[in-house]
Amino acid sequence: MADPEVRTPTGSLWRMEKAQLQTLMEKLTQQGYTIIGPRIQEGAIVYDEVHRISDLPIGWTDEQDGGSYRLKRRGDEAFFGYAVGPHSWKRFLHPPVFSLGRTRRNGQGFEWTPPADPPPRYAFLGVRACELHAIAILDRVFMGGPYVDPVYRARREALFLIAVQCTTAGGTCFCASMGTGPKAPPGADLILTELPDAFVVEIGTERGAALMAEIPCTPATEADRAAVEAHLEETARSMGRQLDTADLPALLYRNLEHPRWEEVAQRCLTCGNCTMVCPTCFCFTVEDLSDLAGTQAERVRRWDSCFTTAFTYTAGRPIRQSAKARYRQWLTHKLASWWDQFGTSGCVGCGRCITWCPVGIDLTEEVRAIRETDGALAGERR
Repeated sequence: MADPEVRTPTGSLWRMEKAQLQTLMEKLTQQGYTIIGPRIQEGAIVYDEVHRISDLPIGWTDEQDGGSYRLKRRGDEAFFGYAVGPHSWKRFLHPPVFSLGRTRRNGQGFEWTPPADPPPRYAFLGVRACELHAIAILDRVFMGGPYVDPVYRARREALFLIAVQCTTAGGTCFCASMGTGPKAPPGADLILTELPDAFVVEIGTERGAALMAEIPCTPATEADRAAVEAHLEETARSMGRQLDTADLPALLYRNLEHPRWEEVAQRCLTCGNCTMVCPTCFCFTVEDLSDLAGTQAERVRRWDSCFTTAFTYTAGRPIRQSAKARYRQWLTHKLASWWDQFGTSGCVGCGRCITWCPVGIDLTEEVRAIRETDGALAGERR
């Protein structure tokens, strides 16, 4: 165990034996954190509560393509040798369903009871580079404007983040195209890179430094540093998808009537899967649920999707009635008008929308098709 005084808060690299990850998890639990990390459930790697390293998907990886996801055994015992699954960390910061309060009839009036439970103290283990970017985007959405969301802020401010560098590129990943990976950006308390026999740990914050001061480890060697860079370079070269982002918002804005929208609408089921698995889609609705007697009710906030007809229901009818209009809204918002709202893209290149689309619609392919015919169609319009 190294002297905590010599561990600088940011940037220093340490070598930690793999078994010590269990010690790290135990320390976090002792500090009152609920650890959320990857584990296998129902044939997929999801994010859920983990207590020990044996809960992790050790020795497993995933094969992903449009509308396809399969787990298979690796040839080693890697702890984090997979890409991303159907869950994103969004579900723990911006829950799919959240009770805003309950009301009960009390004599001639009503008694309102707001949520009383304290926000959970989560420690996220295994956050990828693209997912760190996604959390930063959600920070802008829920905390960056004049109206701060108290539910999100309470969970976010209590959060401990442990990132893990990607050493395996997924079949639908394109984070390298989006500039969101595979190298993890600043923002995590600790950043782990998995080597065959150890983790290289980069300290990102003072909280991370304080935790690592209690974990046996040694300074990373030059060989360790070189191995980290080699892994990241190989992952960047192995992306399953690519997306040309040059002038992308303008491309989409000038092609709102492109025939490709109608073509993709013939395949799209408007199921909303892409918005549910997306780590940055944030839309929600508010519902009031009452009992049949009218004596009590609950107000809940629930994820919503721009693919539902009810999403734009206004003055007696939905505004976006066709699948064409709804898919176009989603894609242009994600890649174009998100820049107008938040100064960044709404896509981090994780590939979930491709993998978990039941019919395998590929965002990168749709953009490519529009770009390839952009000039020709512009000439026809002139």
